[in-house]
Amino acid sequence: MTASLRPVPDAPALLLDPGDRGGWASLVIADLHLGLGGTAETPGGPPEGSAERMAGELVDLAQKLGARRLLIAGDVKHPIVGTPPPLRPVVFGFFASLLSRGVRVEVVLGNHDVGLVPHLPREVLVHPAGGTVRDSVGIFHGHCWPGPKVLRAPTLVSGHLHPGFRFAPTPDQPNGKRRCWVRVRFAPGALGPSRHGPTRRSRDAPTRELIVLPAFNPLAGTESLNRERPRRGRSFLFQRFLARGDARAYLLDGTDVGRLVTSRSPTAPNRAASRARRGR
Repeated sequence: MTASLRPVPDAPALLLDPGDRGGWASLVIADLHLGLGGTAETPGGPPEGSAERMAGELVDLAQKLGARRLLIAGDVKHPIVGTPPPLRPVVFGFFASLLSRGVRVEVVLGNHDVGLVPHLPREVLVHPAGGTVRDSVGIFHGHCWPGPKVLRAPTLVSGHLHPGFRFAPTPDQPNGKRRCWVRVRFAPGALGPSRHGPTRRSRDAPTRELIVLPAFNPLAGTESLNRERPRRGRSFLFQRFLARGDARAYLLDGTDVGRLVTSRSPTAPNRAASRARRGR
């Protein structure tokens, strides 16, 4: 049995099982955004997205699935720069509760994690934004290029995009938007040199697929990828990765909701050409 990577049904998490390679099974998540919606009275955020609740969910998942390690692919906290004093004990307590239950924790830094490290328990292993590799899976956040070792992995996992899919509103889903997975398959050389991205890091990259995690925090905003392109700030992952492969979306229950349109339609007007024809 070789290593396997599979979504956890009805949860925004992956299970990375090393199989006969030995080692620990790991949960892989992204975008906790601790402190999102927090106030002076409740710095950890509303109950449904609180640090305490999410820590409990992760402990339950780890015990149910036999995972002894948690890998967080970026954006542990919500404030982008620094960690406000009221949030510091919330961050520390979140990790302490996991560690006390026997779950080892590793963090890949995301764009929201500036100033995070001093407020983590010393037992937490921290990786730079370039990511890390576990059992031939490269894990990075998604706001910048992964490191060379990560990009050489056959399978990549990222967060950052907060992918979602919009449906017609229903009483259960008033805005019709639901979190989803994105799975992107690449043809050989798809991540190779291009005028749109770095050449040294991407040349001859053997990566064959990318899995984009849904945000773990249920309060985090989602991008309706079937309706619009990601806003500035999350467009890097879309343009440099999703637009270079065959991308499909899946709901948390595994429902395949179809292929994402990630490139300009051949019939779409070319604005530059239109301006040239008009003499502008």
